[in-house]
Amino acid sequence: MTTQTTTTQTTTTQPIEVNLTAQQVEEIGAELDAIRTRVVESLGQADRDYIYKIIEIQRKLEFAGRAAMYVPFLPPVWLAGVASLGAAKILDNMEIGHNVMHGQYDWMREDTYNSREFDWDNVVPGEQWKHSHNYLHHTFTNVIGEDRDVGYGILRMTRDQKWNPYYLGNLGYATALMLLFEWGVMLHDLEVENVFAGKRKWTDIKGLVKGMWRKASKQVAKDYIIYPALTGPFFVTTRLGNAGANLIRNVWTFSIIFCGHFPTGAQTFSKEETANETKGEWYLRQMLGSANITGGNLFHIMSGNLSHQIEHHLYPDVPANRYPEMAREVEALCEKYDLPYNTGSLSHQLGSTWRKIAKLSLPNTMTSDDNNVVLNIERHAAGAKATRSERVA
Repeated sequence: MTTQTTTTQTTTTQPIEVNLTAQQVEEIGAELDAIRTRVVESLGQADRDYIYKIIEIQRKLEFAGRAAMYVPFLPPVWLAGVASLGAAKILDNMEIGHNVMHGQYDWMREDTYNSREFDWDNVVPGEQWKHSHNYLHHTFTNVIGEDRDVGYGILRMTRDQKWNPYYLGNLGYATALMLLFEWGVMLHDLEVENVFAGKRKWTDIKGLVKGMWRKASKQVAKDYIIYPALTGPFFVTTRLGNAGANLIRNVWTFSIIFCGHFPTGAQTFSKEETANETKGEWYLRQMLGSANITGGNLFHIMSGNLSHQIEHHLYPDVPANRYPEMAREVEALCEKYDLPYNTGSLSHQLGSTWRKIAKLSLPNTMTSDDNNVVLNIERHAAGAKATRSERVA
């Protein structure tokens, strides 16, 4: 990061000011490293039992959901089956797939549940997702022009993205992405907008398209041909049920992910600000660019513990079931150094995110700036005591 990262102050939004010395930033990094080391060294049978219990529950939910497709003449049972199958797909994608493919369980040295072998119930090829997500997103989190998750190539999600009339459709594009989220994520790595702009050749994406076709065709065949055919005369209702389960998964996944990345207060950064970034500054960027969602144990499990998005960005390869305990220490660290710790209920974070999507459909001159952190890193006085930030309600 450069000496100063600022956001625009307006008459309607006063920023929180955070002042740190370079030495303090590295102290924060060292303390965060210590938290990670302590948790990793304690991984063991309890963590193995946890993920296998989740896998068992996911399989039972999927079995119950698919079994209910055989009785569409009992609407309550059929609807319960759709909900059960939707929950199974959420668990498979969030608490199992997303986390396993991050390498969170590689330490178990299992044949199936490791980042190299696992394949999820999704149209997105695992290898391509790991490139766009594990590498690009988690390395360049919220860096404009580097992290393609900022807007997914179709949305305007920060005032630093230049406005043009296309973004008047921001709300519509976001709604379509929410309903078809697995397909949007699948197409993410193609950089279609750059292909149409002439910045990328079709020949550059030929291999990606082949991989997507193979994975998506298998998934479509499973959900919309094979399983419906197994129910015989209930082919149509089973196909509808599977579509409903996929819709449930898409809407939920979109909501959790967007609430963790884009509510008011989540910061974005420029390439210049992150040039020659130290480990402590990388940690600081993860904390300022992410947001958490409050809830109970079931909520956290169903979110893949991405309700602890701050901790996930700090420790993407640590088993997510450990995030709740780590969150207490991370929040205490933020309090110690007077850093913002962005957290709120699902309704609050979701409402904040959709308001941002709506506001950013308009030019900057027509809206106020909701980003509310001014960060000053005092490199010239590494030993100076940091000034307490001015908290703004």
